[in-house]
Amino acid sequence: MKQEYRELYEKFGLNVVFYRKKKKLTQLQLAELADIDRSHISAIELGKVGVSFDVIFKLCEVLEIMPKELFDFR
Repeated sequence: MKQEYRELYEKFGLNVVFYRKKKKLTQLQLAELADIDRSHISAIELGKVGVSFDVIFKLCEVLEIMPKELFDFR
């Protein structure tokens, strides 16, 4: 990941946290529903990893949001 985009990854991660908590899910519950590892959810939320479109779409399906909502940085 390029250092210049670090802040954007972190903002994306904060949006994942926001919508996960809004659905009252733990990281483990979200991971199980999205069929990905809990440690990957943690890394996404902390802005430490990039995310494929497949994972974005699956997260949105589970969180019942549109992909654009994860990119609506506050």
